[in-house]
Amino acid sequence: MNFASDTSAPAHPKVVEAILAVNTGMEASYGGDTVMAALRAKLATVFETEDFDYWITVSGTASNALALATLCSPMGAVLCHEEAHIQRDERGAPEFFMGGGKLQLLPGFGARIDRDALEAALAGIQRDFLHETPAEVLSLTNLTECGTAYRAAEVALYAGMAREKGLFVHLDGSRLGNLLAGSTASAAEMTWKAGVDVLSFGLSKTGAIGCEVIVLFGRARTKFTELKIRAKRAGHMPPKMRFLAAQAHAMLDDALWLELARGANARAQKLADVFMAAGLELAYPADGNEVFALLPEDVAKRLWAAGAKFYPWPGNCYRFVCSWCTSADEVAAVAAALKA
Repeated sequence: MNFASDTSAPAHPKVVEAILAVNTGMEASYGGDTVMAALRAKLATVFETEDFDYWITVSGTASNALALATLCSPMGAVLCHEEAHIQRDERGAPEFFMGGGKLQLLPGFGARIDRDALEAALAGIQRDFLHETPAEVLSLTNLTECGTAYRAAEVALYAGMAREKGLFVHLDGSRLGNLLAGSTASAAEMTWKAGVDVLSFGLSKTGAIGCEVIVLFGRARTKFTELKIRAKRAGHMPPKMRFLAAQAHAMLDDALWLELARGANARAQKLADVFMAAGLELAYPADGNEVFALLPEDVAKRLWAAGAKFYPWPGNCYRFVCSWCTSADEVAAVAAALKA
């Protein structure tokens, strides 16, 4: 009953096979290899465009921090939710990489930025006021830190508001697969078609070992050289990049990333049903592979005693995360423990 995190799950066997398959012969280093180059065609299919550039890192923190540092100057700020991953869980990495840039935090239920708060923040930007740190980037997280979703129309609305004020738009898509698996929108409709300039495209939580793709769309492509320079300087230009690219190939082949995300989402929905059938409430809608349950302390202790692994979460709730390999038996064991 391990619901601690989807990063606790093993890599999917096809990912391991893909790494072994490229472990032969000589290849150019530092991203100049044929495996990395061949990834362009697959990303173009996923995002329905050729107007992009890309780079791979091994972690979501590196992906977010590099992307934001490339978009935001040391004199600027990034608008984000006060519970965003870049704020709560990255140990100041975005600010460190930006070299002086800061995060400007906005409220909203379920880790979704409140529209009025965003409007006020954008209206208050005064670039010529010496005492201000003007916002240069809007960062959205989808799925959010509370497992909730911005729909494509909402992303487009917020991105449009930000771009009107001259901001770039970044999307933290560490669980983009889980988002799309629970949506009728395409990857294109949720990203560049909605006004997203830079995407942190996560594959690690979905089933890879460590593979996060920074995708720069349209106007952000002018920043690609700077992104690579920053990646090199920060130690995120692995010499044998083909082994990272191979993971992305495996995940994108036959839409494996979406298949695995759908499975994780389905298990999470079953788990949510188990809690509600037991008379318990959810703190937030289960829009993806995470369930945030409002558990009495004695119930939480009973589940821990039964061997379940999960975490307390801000807001007096508990987070349960389903991965690609979460089994029906694990969900059934939670149901049994609740009845015990």
